[in-house]
Amino acid sequence: MVTTNRLLNKNKEKDCIAVTADRKYFKTKTAFVKRSLRPQEWQVSAFLGKIIVPRLGEERLLNEAAALEFVAANTTIPVPKVLACFEDDGAVYLTTEVIDARRMDELSDSDRAVIAKELETYIAQLRTLTSSNLGGCSGLAIPPYRVWQETPRDEWKFRPSDTEDYVFCHMDLSQQNVLVCHDELKIRAIIDWEYSGFWPEKFERRYYERLGPSVALEGEIDDVDDILSLMNEKLVR
Repeated sequence: MVTTNRLLNKNKEKDCIAVTADRKYFKTKTAFVKRSLRPQEWQVSAFLGKIIVPRLGEERLLNEAAALEFVAANTTIPVPKVLACFEDDGAVYLTTEVIDARRMDELSDSDRAVIAKELETYIAQLRTLTSSNLGGCSGLAIPPYRVWQETPRDEWKFRPSDTEDYVFCHMDLSQQNVLVCHDELKIRAIIDWEYSGFWPEKFERRYYERLGPSVALEGEIDDVDDILSLMNEKLVR
């Protein structure tokens, strides 16, 4: 039987809130779970007419788990607490606490401006975390999502720099990944650290200043070629 996204969502299990092309999401009163898809759950694209094979589905969750623990241990940045991260039957599960909050992109313009100022103080903390190695603190090198669209390569092994030139970056810092308290204008948590790692500071673009995804929109500078150039330059030959 052909597996489609519509079919998986129609038949999703108890507490499963959504199935995407590369994830299953579960939510209970006390836990939020991201799970990578098993091969039998890979879906046929209605547009491409072929099976979508998730790229680095397990590795991105492992990278996020390591990043959440690293950031929690080394900064005051609010992030979801990791309850468990494990592999079972070919799938990786990342379980965190549930964050009861609203998203930054749901606020008014003036309220978003207040949150942006607080967010900048947390970005400044990330800049104090440095490394001579490109990639995630777990040792995995996960390219930013905006780079994925321009390269089919998934394995990246880099030569270290002679000095700690790279700072820790979220790399998907859009307004939808900033959660705000219901009763005050204060950040409750920053989520979705799958693409985080040590990169040149200039690669952490200020996407949180406007609505939309963490990619260059019309009229914005696109840095994908610069990132790919650096990555290819630092590759282990």
